[in-house]
Amino acid sequence: MKNNFFEDEKTELKKSTSELKEAIISIVSILNKHQKGILYFGIKNDGTVLGQQIGKDTLRNISRTITDSIEPKIYPIIEEIELEGKSCIKVEFEGNDIPYFANGRTYIRVSDEDKQLSQRELRNLILKANKADSQWENQVTKYNYEDIKEELLKSCIKQGNESQRINYKYTNKHDILNRLGLINEEGYLLNAGNALFGKNANIVLKMAVFATETKNTFIDISRKTGNIIELSKIGEAYVKEHIKWTVNLKTGRIERLEIPEIPVDSIREAIMNCLCHQSMVTNQEAEISIFKDRIEIYNPGTFPEEYTPQDFIKGTGKSILRNKIIAQTLFLSHEIEAFGTGIRRIYEECQKNNVKVDFRQDKLGFTVIFYRKSDEELEQIANVPLNVLLNVPLNVPLNLSEKEKKILEIIEKKHNITQNELAKKLQTTDKTIKRYMDKLKESRIIERVGSKKAGYWKINKENFSSK
Repeated sequence: MKNNFFEDEKTELKKSTSELKEAIISIVSILNKHQKGILYFGIKNDGTVLGQQIGKDTLRNISRTITDSIEPKIYPIIEEIELEGKSCIKVEFEGNDIPYFANGRTYIRVSDEDKQLSQRELRNLILKANKADSQWENQVTKYNYEDIKEELLKSCIKQGNESQRINYKYTNKHDILNRLGLINEEGYLLNAGNALFGKNANIVLKMAVFATETKNTFIDISRKTGNIIELSKIGEAYVKEHIKWTVNLKTGRIERLEIPEIPVDSIREAIMNCLCHQSMVTNQEAEISIFKDRIEIYNPGTFPEEYTPQDFIKGTGKSILRNKIIAQTLFLSHEIEAFGTGIRRIYEECQKNNVKVDFRQDKLGFTVIFYRKSDEELEQIANVPLNVLLNVPLNVPLNLSEKEKKILEIIEKKHNITQNELAKKLQTTDKTIKRYMDKLKESRIIERVGSKKAGYWKINKENFSSK
């Protein structure tokens, strides 16, 4: 019986693998239009079966070429089949990570033809993908409120209480998840709730240490699956383990001070922003890549088209949230700061610590690049007096107590720290910290800028010399 083959919006026919380049364009076109399709090698476009010569490496070469030529990556099912007594090749493919690119260009399927997209059409395709992102958060999972890691939820509420962003105490899982808008009326987790606290969350974080400045040889590689909260902690610990640290002995105190080559606060901010703002509807994965000369943190979510990283460094960029429910919860629990300020804080912290940082807009994502310090640079840091390292004048008031000096050091590193957090760091009571802070405020050494909830502490270094 003769097979009836014809091309349409989901099917492409090619005479042989000599048309592999054109076949890749057709795959991308179909993916961008329908997210799945089939392609045959060995059949003319009028449906005539010609057959295809198939060697031992033919299927492997097709697979490798498709993987190397299409972004985001796809992994099709490729098999040899027999049609009308002749050998042919069938390629089945699917993917939801639109837009797809073939060798840097993108196409769309129109009837049985492949049309290259204009800038405007590409923009509309990206908007379609972003709409799918926003809908994803509100979709209901098969897991209920019992299927979360309660210790993570309790910790987030506690942090929210301490930062005064949350004004209610922890009660139980159902009540708190409901207050945060992470479950539906029947108690089932929304995707946002599962992504944040779920036992069954399958968000992926890939981490690797490479031997040189390229990805040719790796020293260590790891792939972790879990929820956003736990992955952020895993990612931070991984970077801290593999970066270089130096010890500053000129602290003026008995204890030594360990200093990382890259500010830990900036690393933490970049990882959390990556996990929080990534696209959840694609098959791409967040990545931490540690090279000999730099660290790259890749976020699989496109940067807002109308802005550049420089806009956010200047403070002129407007926050456009991909995952609004997730971001709001992380803000309330003090895991992230004010929306749209992460890039600026990373930049300013790195500037203060003399660390070069770049922000790269990729076709399908966004990368923060921290450049590492040499051993010679770290040795210089080890011999710099602490007051110089923290950019504090030498004439810090001599009448300040060690606790007060320590408070200034901590505030210098984290301007928005709460008095409750200070008490914990210094292992003292809230009442004692308040007394120290009142004294520093009365001396005009520090002042509160902004509101009680969203403000920060400013150190008035110009007032030191008068003391």
